[in-house]
Amino acid sequence: MTSPSGRHFLQIPGPSNVPDRILHAIGRPTIDHRGPEFRRLSEEVLTGSRRIFKTSGPVVVFPTSGTGAWEAALMNTLSPGDKILMFETGHFATLWCKMARKFGIEVDFVPTNWRHGVDPQIVEDKLKADSGQAIKSVNIVHNETSTGVTSRVAEVRQAIDNASHPALFMVDTISSLGSVDYRHDEWQIDVTVGCSQKGLMLPPGLGFNAISEKALEASRKNRFIRHFWDWNDMLKANENFFYPSTPCTNLLYGLRESIRMLEEEGLDRVFARHARFGEATRRAVRTWGLEILCEEPKEFSPVLTAVMMPAGKGADALRKVILDAFNMSLGNGLGKVADKVFRIGHLGDLNDLSLIGTLAGVEMGLELGRIEHHKGGVQAAMQYLSESAS
Repeated sequence: MTSPSGRHFLQIPGPSNVPDRILHAIGRPTIDHRGPEFRRLSEEVLTGSRRIFKTSGPVVVFPTSGTGAWEAALMNTLSPGDKILMFETGHFATLWCKMARKFGIEVDFVPTNWRHGVDPQIVEDKLKADSGQAIKSVNIVHNETSTGVTSRVAEVRQAIDNASHPALFMVDTISSLGSVDYRHDEWQIDVTVGCSQKGLMLPPGLGFNAISEKALEASRKNRFIRHFWDWNDMLKANENFFYPSTPCTNLLYGLRESIRMLEEEGLDRVFARHARFGEATRRAVRTWGLEILCEEPKEFSPVLTAVMMPAGKGADALRKVILDAFNMSLGNGLGKVADKVFRIGHLGDLNDLSLIGTLAGVEMGLELGRIEHHKGGVQAAMQYLSESAS
């Protein structure tokens, strides 16, 4: 079996490609996680993370995936039997709901067709109808990785305010942090959940909770028993920039480099770059004559595009053709859209030429896979990128 030449194109919507600068940072010798050098590293990481979340409050860093960060958000703020409001915007919103129910939390789970984000009007109506204030939290996914739909967080915040409801507001930014504009303090988020392997361009292994004072107050009163996920233990140790258990030292080196890279480019430029790549990708898809899963233009994701297959054609077979012929991985369909869509990731360490190579691989794969389509999608994307180049 021969090894393919050239680099593998990892174009799934996370884990994303890890740039050389971060790989080299992670490759440093491991140091004493109780010593002064680590303290300096930790101080840079904890203060820098606040700038990425756009918060003046604490950011807790766990050695975990996004799933662990979900659990920490629930365990620290709610109690068994509490009621929360969630929306079925896709596979990952469904998994977070499933987790909450396992812990005995009652979930009002608003169904959708997976082609739209959270409807702020439904949030407002649900909360206004909750005269007894039984709903303790509104939990939403900012960018649904399974569908390519981005919910309008600021409008949901406004809906909560319009209802004059005291519910906490928790947002999953697992696939949007570092790629899509997000403002923890300005939008009055109580818990923001994030992780390392998407827009932060790191390998999997770090999970984040950005925490408001209101959420901290809830954590002092709630009834879930927790140990590893306890914010209070973490925050007490973080006062001196240490941790209550062994941290992922080398990933923290990578996180420091990630923060530097994002701030060197400038967060606004990072967000604009992702939005531009999303538009170029959608122009290619429309030219091919294929349908985008997201139906609402103002909810198009800058991070990924989920593309619907023509009737009778399987997405997984097309993905295999592309992987075998061009050494490129695309995201598979999950849950309700399994084998019905393929997902093109356009996030993280990506430039114009990488995106064009990705779209060329898809267009050639459509031809090899004998999927009915129109040629010229790559040309449409190239034209847009050249016209919009700064």
